[in-house]
Amino acid sequence: MSLTSRTGYERVALLLAAVTVQVVAFSLAFTADRPTLYAVFMVLSAAALAYGAEGGLPGMAAAMLGSVLLVALTFPLLLFTARQDPSLVMEKLFSPEVHKMLYLSIYAPLLAALFALLTGVPLAYLLSRGFPGSEFVQSLVDLPLVVPHSVAGIVILFGFGQGGAFPQLSILGTMVGAVLAMTFVSAPFAVNSTREAFESLDRRVEYAARVHGASSLSAFRRISLPLAARGILTGGVLAWARAVSEFGAVAIVAYTIQFFYPPAGQKVYGAHAPVFIYKTYLTGSLAESGAVAFILLAVSIVIFVVIRSLAQDGGTVL
Repeated sequence: MSLTSRTGYERVALLLAAVTVQVVAFSLAFTADRPTLYAVFMVLSAAALAYGAEGGLPGMAAAMLGSVLLVALTFPLLLFTARQDPSLVMEKLFSPEVHKMLYLSIYAPLLAALFALLTGVPLAYLLSRGFPGSEFVQSLVDLPLVVPHSVAGIVILFGFGQGGAFPQLSILGTMVGAVLAMTFVSAPFAVNSTREAFESLDRRVEYAARVHGASSLSAFRRISLPLAARGILTGGVLAWARAVSEFGAVAIVAYTIQFFYPPAGQKVYGAHAPVFIYKTYLTGSLAESGAVAFILLAVSIVIFVVIRSLAQDGGTVL
């Protein structure tokens, strides 16, 4: 019986069994201090699963090659998690400095993602419809993807710092500067995901609304925007994730950030997560920076799971 012909319960049971086998195999290899054996096991087990799914030789080859990439992506995470010191993780979890870091590293990227969506959704809609010079505009949107991020921070300082476009704005070491730096590097993810969502829509639906008397704005708000909501949400999540992970641009613009911290009821100084982890590594140890990184990773995974669950069919989106 192939996987496609199995019931939902059978698929869940098989998935749980496969996960259990992987956990046991990793535990044995880690305990024996032979993690390489588990990497080999992952590749061979993927081939066996493909064979069981009646994928034939092409399926086995694809599974083996794909599992090599999975090893490269997940194996470091597994070892990273397994080698954490629980007592050190708990110590960092209750550290006030880590609390400030987590607040800043969720709140500032959220502002950047919202700003990227607020300004990027209309631009993405125009790019999906095309206009003279749209290729040039699209190139400008994609430019931050190839600009070194330390260069991005310097560009932000030249563009919005002293003598820049908005002299009244305080950029260096402020929340405004950090959000601008994060927006610069994350906006392409918001715009491109949203543009692809608009491009996938059937234009005849919007045209039918226009025929029945809807204005272009009303058709966009009532037809195109709701239909593209999943893509917009995906773009927002990707932009937020990219902003959370940004180091170079933020380190240049706002290595230490002054921001309002609600639990303290006043402005405090702190650092964005990548900068904070880097500082911890330099002034502390690899174990300490690893514990902070583990906490940030766990929080990010929880946020991703919650957002993805809301994005599923039947969930409330936008």
